[in-house]
Amino acid sequence: MAKILGGDRIHTFHFISLNMFGITNLPAFFVASALLIITPGADTMYILSRSITQGKKAGIYSVLGIVTGSLCHTTFAAFGLSLIVARSAVAFDMIKYAGAVYLAYLGFKMLLTKSLAQFELKTRSVNTQKVYISGILTNLLNPKVILFYLVFLPQFVKTSEAHNPVPFLILGIMFIIPGTIWCIMLAVFASKLADKVKKSGKVSLWLNRVTGGVFIALGLRLALLSKN
Repeated sequence: MAKILGGDRIHTFHFISLNMFGITNLPAFFVASALLIITPGADTMYILSRSITQGKKAGIYSVLGIVTGSLCHTTFAAFGLSLIVARSAVAFDMIKYAGAVYLAYLGFKMLLTKSLAQFELKTRSVNTQKVYISGILTNLLNPKVILFYLVFLPQFVKTSEAHNPVPFLILGIMFIIPGTIWCIMLAVFASKLADKVKKSGKVSLWLNRVTGGVFIALGLRLALLSKN
């Protein structure tokens, strides 16, 4: 009985501690976060595409890039920088079109792989730095992510703490950590599955081209994004 009471006290202590930072309604935050994390989006498609066409290492580095971008978005939202972008039609459109052009560039680059030998050479020599930076840019240049952090996080922050960056940073990190674990699992699973399918070099080449088409489609979708 003492152990049970002790456990209750521990859980209560954690909730009180977070409540002190202006965070509220944590159970709803955890449920909503779990549902959002497992729902496929542009970042998920990017990670899967990299994992399938370039292997596990590229997939994991793409996850790290996306995570870095998410940490930046959390910081921007916490200090009110994202609000400036959301309120400025010009800034919003600039980021949106830059992201769309970048995704289209990645897509066309994959589609224009001229030969099987060229593709196999690229697959063997993965530039992890480029994959990582590409992940950051894909995430940062998506205004939909900016709007997400501006709409989602404030729901779990007390109105009295709306101008305090601490609860936003804590909630952002609490959202990013399980999201990172989930995405790494996806990257590993997708790369292993792809390894079994890619026994034929021609299949690998066509997977690369399909992925290029996916990137272009994501770019077009981003270009058509409206703030409303």
